[in-house]
Amino acid sequence: MELSGYLPELRRVDARFADAAAEAVLARGWAAPVPGCPGWTLADLVAHLGEVQHFWAFVVRTRATDPGGYVEPARRPDDELLAWAAAQSAELETVLAAADPAEGVWTWAPRKDVGFVLRRQVQEAVVHTVDVEQVLGDVRPIPADVGLDGLDEWLEVMVPGALPDGPPEGAHPVVLHAIDAGVERTLFAGSRPQPVATLRGTAGDLLLACWRRVPLEVLTVDGDGLQAAAMIAAVDLS
Repeated sequence: MELSGYLPELRRVDARFADAAAEAVLARGWAAPVPGCPGWTLADLVAHLGEVQHFWAFVVRTRATDPGGYVEPARRPDDELLAWAAAQSAELETVLAAADPAEGVWTWAPRKDVGFVLRRQVQEAVVHTVDVEQVLGDVRPIPADVGLDGLDEWLEVMVPGALPDGPPEGAHPVVLHAIDAGVERTLFAGSRPQPVATLRGTAGDLLLACWRRVPLEVLTVDGDGLQAAAMIAAVDLS
């Protein structure tokens, strides 16, 4: 994705999250389980995204160089969650719009600027919007450019973060072929001469499979699907 596309995408996906969450509350109730987040209820999911956006709005608004001054918000009652979460989305969008992506801020990753926060918060909202859509039973396709950017972020940021010493012992490459973007990416590239499998699907479905929101059965698997699943599972982001 182009840098200029992140903020419009964040606004779009925040609006979709809010709409889907409101529909899910009416259809399933606040206690509905979230398939993509075992042990979480719909209320937990809405509160979580609000808390994440509250935190990053603080970081960007204050240009924080460390998170030590952050005060966690109190958990809102369920009947206040939708309005509170929408307010956090609006605040995050506002502070990001007012910031230069090149400005330095604290992050947990090697890259420490507002641009990192923009990208990460788009992908945070994208995956959690699918979580709430799964509760609602109305999962919509992720745009190809958004899905591919998320897949790249997962490979470039999340995999090294989870595995700082490199691929685990016994790792095999897994090729990820995004059919709607016409490109391939590889998990654990170079760990063996040949990939153990090629997974084909939309960039969005590949992204969701890597985040373990959908099973590999939604993809076309050429090769050893069980080994491919084990390679993805080795990236433990819990």
